[in-house]
Amino acid sequence: MASVIAGLAGGVVATIVMTIAMMVMGDGGPPPTARLVAKFAGGDPEDYAMPGMALHFIYGIVAGAVFAVGVPLVGLSLGSIGVAIGLGLVYGIVLMIGGMVFWMRFVIGMYPDRDMMMTFGTVHVIYGVVLGAFLGASIVA
Repeated sequence: MASVIAGLAGGVVATIVMTIAMMVMGDGGPPPTARLVAKFAGGDPEDYAMPGMALHFIYGIVAGAVFAVGVPLVGLSLGSIGVAIGLGLVYGIVLMIGGMVFWMRFVIGMYPDRDMMMTFGTVHVIYGVVLGAFLGASIVA
């Protein structure tokens, strides 16, 4: 249970840092999750910026718990901060690829330009590194 709580807390922190980076690097438009909400609710993604951001936070928080629980299940450890950051980096890349291929293309049906893909990739790597650092530092034990 402790790893779930640590993962949820790490997911919150990593999502906050990721979102700040996304806002600094982005084009000022709504997050891709707003497009997901708009696809199912109908309407314009700009109308769903806040629900999209809430969905983005839910994804980030749950993904933190999945990482914290999943890493030991595959026989790895988050006991060393260096290893945890490395594993977080890999996890961020996996989330980035899953987001670009599955969510953006197949579910939402969007084909982002190079700049959006670079921003999307960078913020997911930031998420993974922050999550790994948080869990590796054992801030919440």
